[in-house]
Amino acid sequence: MNVVYASNDGYARHLGVSLYSLLDHNKEAEEIQIYILSMGLSEESKKRLLSIGNQFKRHVTVIELGDLKERFPYEVDTGGFDLSIMARLFVGEMLPETAERVLYLDCDTVVCASLKRLWESNLDSNMVGAVMEPTIYSSVKETIGLSPEDPYFNSGVLLIDMKRWRGEHAQKLLMDFYSSKGGKLFAGDQDTINGAFKGRIKPLPPRYNFFTNYRYFHYSHLTRLSPVYKTIPEKSFKEAKKHPVILHFMGDERPWKQWNLNYYRNIYDHYLSLTPWAGAPKEKGSRFYMVLYHLMDYATFLCPPIRDLISRRFGMQMINSRKGS
Repeated sequence: MNVVYASNDGYARHLGVSLYSLLDHNKEAEEIQIYILSMGLSEESKKRLLSIGNQFKRHVTVIELGDLKERFPYEVDTGGFDLSIMARLFVGEMLPETAERVLYLDCDTVVCASLKRLWESNLDSNMVGAVMEPTIYSSVKETIGLSPEDPYFNSGVLLIDMKRWRGEHAQKLLMDFYSSKGGKLFAGDQDTINGAFKGRIKPLPPRYNFFTNYRYFHYSHLTRLSPVYKTIPEKSFKEAKKHPVILHFMGDERPWKQWNLNYYRNIYDHYLSLTPWAGAPKEKGSRFYMVLYHLMDYATFLCPPIRDLISRRFGMQMINSRKGS
């Protein structure tokens, strides 16, 4: 199994948590090769990450990407997101030819079970496998050439056919698509992957990338927002809530933030306590905001139209502010 992460030094702690959880739940795997695409990871962070691999007798390879801006032949604007989000576009160039299949994981994921079945998933003739994100704004889909009926996928977990990726020059397809959008999209890497690989992404069950805020969404609400989500059985969505294989801490209610009330925060805290970052303080934040955010989660569960109203009003403001920045 080949697993790749991408991180700057600011996310090294979260990468350590994800890496530890991955290795802890996949001890039976015959082989696991970990690749970390580094954008300025400190020597101390690298040492800590390598020590986690050594603890499980697994090999961790750190590959330095350097200044990511230099890899783009045009100006890029990630709209407030760190440029490191674009690193996954370069996996074909940075990883060895021997890696014919790769599982990409975001640093803000925690693995809760064996990845054997995910790793062995049949991608058919698709470039990648990913989990749908039905709550994406319709304006985002329109910008990248997707119709309301088209699925949109989250890029936090990607099962990649590297032979096909290299053979069909996926990196060039991605770079050309991003260039055609002026090097600026709402969710840079994710929008680029969805736009460039339209019709070439295999839907994966939601348990392989369960967004923690989806705990409060009803299946009927998600299918109303994106009718194509009906291709995911309701049973599969409910199973993902109860028994996620990979948790993805999306949204503002992150477990490393002070005063957060994330339902799954104890899982993150448990694995943090086992890493060299054990005891790291929470990021300072507003208790009032965290409580309001959690109340919005409950409003999502009790009265979905309230979430839609908040999303339309404030979510679109965020998009428009990024467009104007």
